[in-house]
Amino acid sequence: METPYQNHIDKEDFDHVYEPAEDSFLLIDALEKDLQYLKARNPTFCLEVGSGSGVVITAFGMAFPGTFCMSTDINYKACVMSQSTANHNKVSLDAVNMNLIDSFTDNIFDVILFNPPYVVTESEECGGKDITASWAGGVKGREVTDKLLDMIPKKLTHNGTFYLLLIEENIPDEVAAIMSALGFKFETIIKRKVRNEQQLVMKFYR
Repeated sequence: METPYQNHIDKEDFDHVYEPAEDSFLLIDALEKDLQYLKARNPTFCLEVGSGSGVVITAFGMAFPGTFCMSTDINYKACVMSQSTANHNKVSLDAVNMNLIDSFTDNIFDVILFNPPYVVTESEECGGKDITASWAGGVKGREVTDKLLDMIPKKLTHNGTFYLLLIEENIPDEVAAIMSALGFKFETIIKRKVRNEQQLVMKFYR
């Protein structure tokens, strides 16, 4: 998978939107590693939740030009940047300014991607609509993630796949147990130690 062109973004714009970092590229690497599986599934609709700069959903759209891509972000400036990144890389994307995925039709997405706010923080730090929304994860760094997990069975198609980035502090085994109780199988696609963080990407499917 190609890394999207982002030279059109002014450096100061990243004062307001999460700048692509190791976690962003780990998620792209996980998708690349799972490329044959995804091609066999031939996805029609793909959604990235919390798209930030749009680098991940745009990379997906570049690899799957026949897929209709959508993204959401609670940060309006992130939506503008995601749309711009997609446009500059000739990817068709609808970026929607909304929290998580509540407003979408049920069982519509073949692929859902999420690089969540995973940093362990006080609960009060969650719920912002600016750049803090990209990292403040609350208790276990999972308060936002856990809300999304409950929505996944309703928004994913029966044969759909959910890719989720986590760190060890998020207790991935608990996430796997939650998704198993919702009827999903799981596997860890990729792991990488980045400075003091053990990052990983999990894949969930029925």
